[in-house]
Amino acid sequence: MSLASWFRWNEPPNRISQRNPTEMVVETLMMELGWQIKQAEKQQRKRENEYRKIKTGVDYGWLVSYPKQSYDISPGERLQLEDMCTKIHPSYCGPVILRFRQVVAEYEPEAQEVSRLFRSVLQEAAEKIKEEEEAKKLAKQWNTKNRTSLSLTTFKSRSRISPFISDIKTISEDVERGTQPTRRVWSMPEFRNNK
Repeated sequence: MSLASWFRWNEPPNRISQRNPTEMVVETLMMELGWQIKQAEKQQRKRENEYRKIKTGVDYGWLVSYPKQSYDISPGERLQLEDMCTKIHPSYCGPVILRFRQVVAEYEPEAQEVSRLFRSVLQEAAEKIKEEEEAKKLAKQWNTKNRTSLSLTTFKSRSRISPFISDIKTISEDVERGTQPTRRVWSMPEFRNNK
């Protein structure tokens, strides 16, 4: 048995192409959540060490051992968050991550609060996506409605607007001829019925 077959170096990387975009979005967002939880734990430990150092006046941080088991969200909550992640379109994945990082940086949450912030960012993004889809739907309906209802075919068949016909009298013609203008309003185009 050769090492190449053992490590499977010669196989093409087709794993990525087999996954659909929704799975990739869920995996990416959940990885970001896990990373932010770890960062929140790290910041929490750092604050605790600083507090101990101020309280005792001595830094015993090198003696402290942290438990290997860190905070993890419950399986039920994880499933709910994954379900919410499936509603995020792949094009919104990056902006959702950026917004989540911004919220975490603003609030500096404890590890237990990170999933709640993540949920709020997902809800905000889902609402925004829904609003944009509704706006696109309304725009599409408006465009198709305008094409049919605002057609001027019936109006054009009944009357014609002819502002540049040669027999239309203008004020300048009357001034040139030295005649008195009639009572007609000269700025309006002339409407004629074609029968």
